[in-house]
Formats: sequence, structure tokens, C-alpha cells
Amino acid sequence: MSKAAKVESSCSCCSDQDITKTADSCCSGEETEKGENEEEEGTDASASCCSSETQQEATVSSCCSSETQQEVTASSCCSGEAQQEVTASSCCSTAESNNDMQDNKEEKQHIVEYTIQGMDCPSCAATIEKGLRKTTGIQSVQVSYGTGKMTVGAEEASIHNQIPKQVQKLGFEAEPLHATKDVETYQIDGMDCGSCAMTIEKHLSKNPNVQEVSVNFSTGKMQVDHTTDPKEIVKEVQRAGFDASLDTSEQQTDQEPKKKKVGTSTTTLSGIFLGLGFLGSFTSISPAVITALYAVAILIGGYKPVKSAFYAIKSGSLDMNVLMASAAVGAALIGEWFEGAMVVWLFALGNTLQNRSIERTRESIKSLVNLTPSEATVRSGEQLIRKAVEEVAIDDVIVVKPGEKIPLDGEILAGSSSINQAPITGESLPVDKQQEDTVYAGTINESGSLDIRVTKLVEDTTIAKIIHLVEEAQEKKAPSQAFVDRFASIYTPIVFALALSVMVVPPLFGLGTWGEWLYKGLALLVVACPCALVISTPVSIVSAIGNAAKNGVLIKGGTFLEKAGVVQAIAFDKTGTLTEGKPKVAEVLSVKHDRDELIAIARTIEAYSTHPIAQAITTYAEERAIDMKEGEAFQAIAGKGAQATIDGVEYFAGNPALFNELNVSLHEIEERLDSLQQNGNTLVVVGTRTEVLGIIAVADTIRPITVQAIQALKGIGMNEMVMLTGDNDGTAKKIASETGVDRHFADLLPEDKVTVIKQLQDEGKRVAMIGDGINDAPALATADLGIAMGGAGTDTAMETADIVLMADNLEKLPHTIRLSRKALNIIKQNVWFSLLTKLAALALIFPGILTLWMAVLSDTGAAILVILNSMRLLRQK
Repeated sequence: MSKAAKVESSCSCCSDQDITKTADSCCSGEETEKGENEEEEGTDASASCCSSETQQEATVSSCCSSETQQEVTASSCCSGEAQQEVTASSCCSTAESNNDMQDNKEEKQHIVEYTIQGMDCPSCAATIEKGLRKTTGIQSVQVSYGTGKMTVGAEEASIHNQIPKQVQKLGFEAEPLHATKDVETYQIDGMDCGSCAMTIEKHLSKNPNVQEVSVNFSTGKMQVDHTTDPKEIVKEVQRAGFDASLDTSEQQTDQEPKKKKVGTSTTTLSGIFLGLGFLGSFTSISPAVITALYAVAILIGGYKPVKSAFYAIKSGSLDMNVLMASAAVGAALIGEWFEGAMVVWLFALGNTLQNRSIERTRESIKSLVNLTPSEATVRSGEQLIRKAVEEVAIDDVIVVKPGEKIPLDGEILAGSSSINQAPITGESLPVDKQQEDTVYAGTINESGSLDIRVTKLVEDTTIAKIIHLVEEAQEKKAPSQAFVDRFASIYTPIVFALALSVMVVPPLFGLGTWGEWLYKGLALLVVACPCALVISTPVSIVSAIGNAAKNGVLIKGGTFLEKAGVVQAIAFDKTGTLTEGKPKVAEVLSVKHDRDELIAIARTIEAYSTHPIAQAITTYAEERAIDMKEGEAFQAIAGKGAQATIDGVEYFAGNPALFNELNVSLHEIEERLDSLQQNGNTLVVVGTRTEVLGIIAVADTIRPITVQAIQALKGIGMNEMVMLTGDNDGTAKKIASETGVDRHFADLLPEDKVTVIKQLQDEGKRVAMIGDGINDAPALATADLGIAMGGAGTDTAMETADIVLMADNLEKLPHTIRLSRKALNIIKQNVWFSLLTKLAALALIFPGILTLWMAVLSDTGAAILVILNSMRLLRQK
């Protein structure tokens, strides 16, 4: 630590945090603060803090740190080119509120996501959360069993260095989700279950050259932060019983079949020896040989589960490997070799089938990842060069030929084409694109050749954000999963304790032989495994969210999926949702001036507004070459219009209600106003504080897909559809009639839309609100479910809503509701089937009907059926 860092002064803005600030914001050292203050208050330099005439960015750590490379005493907190002496009160002009903001930023900065390996049930997640919360400096912990990820909030960044070791003490492995540049990725072969990942991590963590290691069973990949040779890492993995190779796309493709082959051969060999032993029991072969065959079957099929069980017991976990291994070993000890071999083989077979089935549910995300090409054709002068997309920079020009996928987001510089945006937005028809239009990575160029200026790096493209949001969504627990997790956390320990009691208590009281009750206890151990129940909800959620993503719909978690399934009323914002949102001027009525003068005044008032109606007036004026006037004091009047001062006179443009508030009489044009409103026009009245100058009528067109979508929603039983608009009642009635909505609310200010949503909720309805995600943010937040349209075109829409329709229309809304309802039904089916299967197995144990292999079959069979049932959501159209 530098001397400066050791100085205890009143300069509270100096810290070791790497928070970027400008010199003038760090301290109050404005030039105007010199002079009298310095002369009057003396030279209390202990409070001086990096005042500088040059306002360049500097880190706070350089404010009072060794970066100054100077001996700093208590009389000087830090120095710049022009050292200034400031009083303690002026050292840092940061107010208390700013300190709070800085604290919030620091908290956000110290939130890190981790991947967790070794969890076999929801109780493992609870164990990690409880264990880490006891660690000093950790503020929040959230563990998702379904995706194997953990989010930790800590007071200081340094605390995160302790997290992997703390988690390891609890029996699991943690790896920061975002790998650093020093981390290498390896492809792992030979893993048959999630516990294998923990085995590899445990083994590698003992190597002093390995700082951090994370193995993901679902992807078959391992990330290692190490200081040794990659060949040494491969050898270490081989010593643990697996194969590893540095990951490349080609290696991954080539090795996937090999991975499946290894898994299949182990199960097959175990089954062969089991079959030989079973057939041999009907012949005159020595019982010792038959027992040996069963023993070999157990060794081959049970080696990895037993090894995983060993590590699980060491870490204090009670997972399925422990339960199954206990049952198999116990069966062998009491002489039931056939039962033990059958348990091992069925367990291995069940794992193989489960893994293959679950892999299908992840294909939706993999298909999104594979949407974008790995290379792009970059124009360099007169040459065309093929580059990896990671090497392409912003503002590079790429060339996309007909039939090729667009590799990166960008703007068309030359050419025109028809673009198939279905992979991103789910739209059924291609969209025509021309110069200056935006195109997205992963979409398909169907006709003309395009020159595209790259606007986003590969990690920032729309498809990259979609993938990130979908992965995040799959981490979030649905309400139904919370019930399942609570049940499983209680069920497994109770049944495990019951199994131990059954093994010991009855024989002690002479109620049967030890062998008889040990066998029943072992069967109970198998039944204690809640695999089918635990995966009943998350597999359904992953399948449904993956299906939605492929159809251009982002569902941000199981909670919102379930909410969409129970929605009873949908509230639509009119402009931009039911209509095109691109209104056009339909009629201009001048009262005091000629038409051109009226339009010039209106254009001036609306010049700085981004509202669709304002843009319609501006476009109308531009098309007729009507220039705007010199104006000032431009101001928007929320929900009513806008104003500006022209030649010293205040002019207003807005709805009739605005002029009623100004006490300007509309009597002369009242009949004309009513007539225009009845014809579905939105009215913009132009005038001053004393008189009306004229009326501009603006009309919007209904989206072609709107009527079809609303009819489809009615067809699936949506109870009520409501339209919300700030337009007049006449326009609202006309649009409502043409679109087929059940009710409409007109003349609404933004806050009034919130009131209407609450009114619908007070009527006992679960309400979804659909808007653009920007202007409707309060209503979206108030509704039970917020749905935004046009996510492909705006990051805001992706961030604000619970569900995002990537296309700028309602085409996929009925599909989203149908999918959500089916997901709810399948979750209920899975949960009840899992519970009834367990109850039936428990009921059959004590009469002696349920054998060990039947217990395993009921467990693994139920899990496989639950997965297959959930996979139906992948095929939902």
C-alpha cells in the first residue's frame, strides 16, 4: 500500500475502488472556488482532493494512491497539475444523495453470477444459500437448481475470491459465469450424469496449478483457469476417468457422437452381464458364476454412481447417487445380487435416456446460437476478405449475398432485398429492406446483394441479447416450482429416515427377519429419490420458453409463463399496437390564417417532439416544402400537446381539452370537431391563448394482423379485450369496432391508463397490458403481465416487459397464450403423476409387492415420462 493510501484525512472521496470519475466531479475544485475561500479559511490541505484544471477522467484510486508516485503527507491528499488547497467541506462536493447513488453502483458492481456443479436436488440449492449467508460480507445469495447458477451480492469485490472455496466446503463447485481471458474451455467426453461434472472439478481443484474449474454436464464443457500446460489439464481429466480436449466448433461436432457412444457402451455392457446372469440362473451353471456375472454388472454400471455418491456423502449431500448406490450395495450385502444388478442397470439406462431427452429441450437455445454464421465477408478497399465475426469491428462494411445469413447487426449502405426475419421476430412473411434500414444478425438475405455497415459487435447483437435473456429466463423459478422444491426438501429426508427406521426397528422387536426389513428399507431408499417431481416443472418451463424463443417471443421466466396462462383480460394500447403507429394528416382546416401559415406554425411547435402525431405533421409539411418558423421555449404538455413561442407569441398545438383548459372558445368549430372525430380522426387544434387558428385531422390505419390476432384470441377463450387510448371517443369507437375489441377507454392520460388497469383488476380479472414498452411503462408495470412489442428494434422493450414480442405486431400473441396454457396443464400433469407414482410405490413396499428393481423402474420411468410429456411443448404450434 502506498503512503498516500495510508493517510487518514477527511477526504472521503478517496478509496481503493476502481470507480471512474472526472477530476472536477471528484472534488469541488472549480476555479471559482479559489481565491477568497483559500485566503479566508487558510490552508487546511488535509481535505484537498485532486483538483485539476484539466477535466480528464481519472479513477478514484489514482486520487489518493500510489499512481501519483509521490510522497504524500497529511497536508496533501493528492496533487494535480495545479495543486489547490480546499477546506474539508469542499474536498468532495458529493451530496448525501450522490453517496447513496455511488453505494448502489458499488453494490451492483459487486454482484457476480456463478455456475454451480454438484447439485442433485433443490435442497442442495438451499444448503448453498444458507451456508454462504453466514459468510461475512455477503449481502445476498440466490441459487437456481434448474440451471445450476448462483447470483451473489457482496460488500466488496475481494469477497468474491472466497466464494468458490466456501462453496467447495459445502460440497459443491462454483465458477464465475463470465470467464476471463485466461480461462480455457475444454470439451469433456465420458460424462453420464451431472455428478460426473463434480467428480472432475473435485479432482482438478486439488491441482495447485488450477485456480478455478467449472464443468457443465449439459454442454459437456469445462472452463479452467490454470497456469500449467493444456496437456497437463487433459492428463488430469484422464486420471479422473474422462477424456478432454481444447474446445473448437469442429472438435465439438466430431466428438458428440463419441460421447454418446461411450455412455451407451457402459450401460450396454452392464446389461449384457445382467442378462447372462439372469439366463444362467435357468441352467445348471454354478451359482457362484451367476453371482460373479451379477457382480460384474454392478461394477460396470455402478462404478460412476458409487464414485459420485462418495463425493456427495463427503460434502454432506443426499442425492440420487447416494440413494441408488446404497440400494445396490445393500442388495448385494443381503445376497440379492440380481436385484442389485437390476438396480444399477436400470439406473444407468434411466440416466442415459433422461440425458438424451433433456438434450432435446436445450436444442431451442442451441438453434439460436447456431443462427448466425461464424464468418463474415468484409469489404477492404476493392477486396473482399473473410473474417471471423469476432474480428469484425463497428463501422466495418460487410457484404451479404443472396441466400446468405446476415452475420452481424447493421445498417444497409447499398442495395435492397427481401429479408426473412423469422429466426428473430417469428414473422411469417419476409420484410423488404433498403438503404438506411436496420438488419439483424441471424436473418436471411433472400434476394439482392447488400453492403451493410456493422453497428454492433458480435456479443452485442440482437440475437446475442435474445440468447442471454432466454438463458436468464430459464433460471427463474416458477411459482409451481417453489411448491415442488418445498415438498422435495421435506419428502426426501423424511423417507430416508423412515427407510433407516424400517431397516432397524421391526427386527429389534422381532417383527421379522433382518434380511426382510433391510430389503424393504432399501426399496424405500429408492422411493425417496424425488427425481421425477423435481424436474416436472423446470423441464416444462425450459421447453416452453425455448419454443417461444424460436417463434420470436421472449418469455422472461416461468413466473410470467404461468401468468400468461391464467390471463383473463388483455388491455391494448391503440397507437402503435392495434394501429400502425404511423398516422398521416387527413385534413387541414384553417380558421384565421391560410393553410400554409397554419401548417408552418404547427410544424414549428411539433419540431422537437417524437410523438407519432407530431411526426405526421412534420412529414406533411416537409412533403409540401413548408418551412418552420423561428421559435423558442419549446415545451411538451404531457398527454395534451405542445407549445412554442414564435415572434413573442405563445402558440399551442394539442387536443381540444388543452384549449378548454386555456379557456379558449371552440364554439365556432365545435360541429366540425364532432364530425371529424366521428370519422375516426385524431384532432390537433392549433391556436394561441386567445383564439383558435385551425384544426389538423390525423388518421392512423389498423395493422393488417390486428383483426386476425384478436379473433384468434377470442377463439382460444380470452374473456375480455380492452383498448386504451388518449384519442377522442369518436376515434376510439371506430377503431374498437373495426378491430373487434370488447371495450374501449378514450381520452386517457398516461396515469389514467394505470387507473383503468387497476379498475379491471378490481373486477376480479388477471390483466395483461400490451404496449411499446416505453410510453406505456407505468401501465405495463401495474398490469399482472406486461407485454411489449417490437423488441427487435429497441433494447428498451426487451428490458421493461415481462414478455417481449420481437416482431412489431400481434401475430404471435395467440401462440404465446396457447403455449402458456398448455405449459400450465403439462406442469400439473407432471406434478400429479410424480406424486401418485411415489404414493403407489410407498403403498406397495410394505406388503412386499414392490421389488428393488421395480422401485428403480418407477423412479427412472416416471422421470423419463415426465420429460417426454414436457417435450410436447417443443412441438406446440
